Amino acid sequence: MPTLSLMTRDEAVHRLAKRNNWAAENAGVMLVFCILFVIAVGLIILAVYRWNLRRKAARGGH
Repeated sequence: MPTLSLMTRDEAVHRLAKRNNWAAENAGVMLVFCILFVIAVGLIILAVYRWNLRRKAARGGH
């Protein structure tokens, strides 16, 4: 039977608390993600706007 690793509560809390901030370490990657998100949202808004214009033109502008 394998031995159990018995660590104190303080050791466990320390191990959980020392996690690194991935976003702070990779600022360039986060910048690219943000730029791509803004572009994607802009394209979605443009597509919905154009779809709405076509729908209004087909209904006679009402």
